[in-house]
Amino acid sequence: MDARLLEILVCPLCKGPLIYKKDDKELICKLDRLAFPIKDGIPVMLADDARHIPADVDIK
Repeated sequence: MDARLLEILVCPLCKGPLIYKKDDKELICKLDRLAFPIKDGIPVMLADDARHIPADVDIK
């Protein structure tokens, strides 16, 4: 994932910062508790395609 791209990408819902999880190939929004997938090196920033992170899971 390009570092410059990570600097400008934000959550499409709350416009908050995202956390890059390289091993999981996801961008995480802590505020909305959503994980946006990265497919073939391209972030899929659609809320409908994001995975919801349960409240009992700690986001680091």
